[in-house]
Amino acid sequence: MCASGKYSSRGPALIPRMKTKHRIYYITLFSVVLLGLIATGMFQFWPHSIESTADWSLDRRSVHDAPLVQLPVSNPIPERGDLSCRMHTCFDVYRCGYNPKNRIKVYIYPLQRFVDEGGVPISSTGLSREYNDLLSAISDSEFYTDDVTRACLFVPSIDVLNQNSLRIRETAQALAMLPRWDKGMNHLLFNMLPGGPPDYNTALDVPRDRALLAGGGFSTWTYRQGYDVSIPVYSPLSADVELPERQPGPRRYFILSSQTAIHREYRAELERLKEENGEALLLLDKCSNLSQGVASARKRCYKGQVFDYPLILQESSFCVVLRGARLGQATLSDVLQAGCVPVILADSYILPFSEVLDWKRASVVIPEEKLPEMYTILKSIPHRQVEEMQRQARWFWDAYFSSMKAIGMTTLQIINDRIYPYAARTYEQWNNPPVVKWSSVNSPLFLPLIPPRSPGFTAVVLTYDRIESLFRVITEISKVPSLAKLLVVWNNQNKSPPEDSLWPKIAAPLKVVRTKENKLSNRFFPYDEIETEAVLAIDDDIIMLTSDELQFGYEYFNYLYTYKMPGDIKNWVDAHMNCEDIAINFLVANITGKAPIKVTPRKKFKCPECTAIDGLSLDQTHMVERSECINKFASVFGTMPLKVVEHRADPVLYKDDFPEKLKSFPNIGSL
Repeated sequence: MCASGKYSSRGPALIPRMKTKHRIYYITLFSVVLLGLIATGMFQFWPHSIESTADWSLDRRSVHDAPLVQLPVSNPIPERGDLSCRMHTCFDVYRCGYNPKNRIKVYIYPLQRFVDEGGVPISSTGLSREYNDLLSAISDSEFYTDDVTRACLFVPSIDVLNQNSLRIRETAQALAMLPRWDKGMNHLLFNMLPGGPPDYNTALDVPRDRALLAGGGFSTWTYRQGYDVSIPVYSPLSADVELPERQPGPRRYFILSSQTAIHREYRAELERLKEENGEALLLLDKCSNLSQGVASARKRCYKGQVFDYPLILQESSFCVVLRGARLGQATLSDVLQAGCVPVILADSYILPFSEVLDWKRASVVIPEEKLPEMYTILKSIPHRQVEEMQRQARWFWDAYFSSMKAIGMTTLQIINDRIYPYAARTYEQWNNPPVVKWSSVNSPLFLPLIPPRSPGFTAVVLTYDRIESLFRVITEISKVPSLAKLLVVWNNQNKSPPEDSLWPKIAAPLKVVRTKENKLSNRFFPYDEIETEAVLAIDDDIIMLTSDELQFGYEYFNYLYTYKMPGDIKNWVDAHMNCEDIAINFLVANITGKAPIKVTPRKKFKCPECTAIDGLSLDQTHMVERSECINKFASVFGTMPLKVVEHRADPVLYKDDFPEKLKSFPNIGSL
C-alpha cells in the first residue's frame, strides 16, 4: 500500500499535497543535485588516473609539438657537480614529507625543445625511444604526480642518456633554466653512456650542480655512495629478442667471450686461454663475411662460423664481460638474460644497483690482472653454486634489467628506501626470487675472498662504561678508509651514554644503541642500523689495533651467530659472559672449513687503564672457563671445527726492505 493511501485513510494529511507538476520539478532538481554530488565525490576520492596519463608517449604526443625554448649565450651554467654530496647534505628530505604509503612523489617537467640562439638543438637525437619509455613508465607508476607542489623528486624531460648526442654547455644551460632547479636539489638525471673520447669519464660530463645521477658506468672515483644510483646500460636487444628461460646446468661451452670491441691485449690473453683449454672456451668476434642486409649486431663469428647473438650466450656456463672504452657494457644485460653467469673484469666498476643487489650470488668479479687465471678460478667453483648463479642471473635480468621501466622503477625504489628506511625493502625482497622460501640460512657459498671496498664496513663497538677507552677506540677506527658507519652498543642499563657534545667528532655516521639486557651476544645482533655486508665487532678496550690492521680484513657472520648458532652455545655465552670470540670462530670455521689468517700475540692485547674490577679477561677464572667452553662447543658441533694452521698471510711488502710509501699497509704490528 502506498503512503498516500495510509494518510488518506486516517484523515487530512499534515503537509499539503503537492501538485503533480511541482512534485516532478523538485524530484528532477534533487536528482540533478544528487548526481552532481556523486560525480564530484568520485572525482575527488577515486584514484586519480589523471596523474598517470601524462602525455609522454610518442604515440600520444609528438616531440615537434613541444614548445621551443631559446637559450641565450649568457645563460648561467651549473657547477660541475659536488662529489661530497650525500642525502643529508644535498637532498631536501623535508620536501618529501610524511605520507601513509611511504612513497615519494615524482614530477616530470613538461616536454620542451631547447635550441641555442642560432636555432641549433642541444641534442642531435632529441627524445630517444629509451628515454620516452622511461618517462612513460614513471608517469604510469604510483610514484608520479602532476602537482609540482607535492613533488619530492624532479625528473627533467631533457634526454641525457647518451652523452655522445649532447652539446655539453647548452644542455647544462637548459637544466639551469628549469623552474625548480635550485642548484639541482632533489633533481634526478638518467645517463647510461657517460664521457667521450679520448678520456671517457665514468660520470656524465654535463655540469649538474647537486642533482642525483642514475649513471650507467660509475667507478669508485666518481660514484657518490648512498647518493647516486648505479644503473645498467640498457641493451636494445632486450626489446627485440626474446630468449626462453633455460634450466640451470652444464652447457656446451664453459667460457664464452662475445664482445667485439675488446682491447687487443685482452683479446691476446683470451686467445692464449683458448689455446690452452680448447673447446671449453669459445672466443667470438664481429663477422666480416655476412650477406648484405644481415644485421651485424645479431651475429658473432669464430673462424668463419656464424652464431646467432644473443642466443649463443645460452650455450655457455660463464660469459666474459670486459670493460671497453666505458666501464658499463650492455653485454652484461645480454648475458644475464641468457642465464649465463657473467665474469666481470672491470676494475673499479660499480655494478648496477649494487646498493641493494648481492652480485656475488649472480656473478664472478675478477681483477683485470687475473685474466690469465680466469679458467682456473672458474673451475674451482662447485657445480651446485654455478647452477644457483645461473638461476640468479636470469632473475636479476627479469626483475631489474629487462626494460627501461624495470630500470626506472628500481632506481626510484632505491631512492624511496633511503627516504623511508623504516619501510624499505629487505635484503631478501631485493635478492630472493619470489619462489624461494628462506626457512633456514644455507652455507654462505657466495662470500667473497676479499670484501668489496666501496660499500665499506660497519664497526660495532660493545661497551659498558669505559668512556675514555671507548673514545680512543672510536677515534682510531674512524681513521679506517672503508668505515661506513660506527655503531656503539651501550650495554649498561643503569647508566646513560655521554651527552652528544662529548663524543669524538668523526666523518662517518655514529649511532648509539641502548640494549635491554647486559649480554655479550649483543655485539653480534644484526641491528637495523647495519647496512653494509661487512661488520667489525670490537670491544671498547682494544686500543692497540691500527687503522691499517682494521682495513686489512673484515667479514660478516652476525646473522648466523644470532639466529643459526647450533645448540645452546649462545645462551651459554650469555650466562658465563665469556667465549663469544671462540663461538664465532667455531661457527665460521665450521661453515667455511678454513682456519683464521692471523692472530696477534696475547701480550699485545692489554688495556693499560683497565683493572680487575672492570675487565672480564683479568679475572683468573676467565681463562679456565675458556678451556671449558672449547670442550663444550666441540660437543655441540659434534666435531672440532677449528683448524690447525702454520701459515700467516702478511700484507704485500710488509716485511720487505722498501720505502714506507710503497707499502699498502705500513702500520701493521709485527709478531
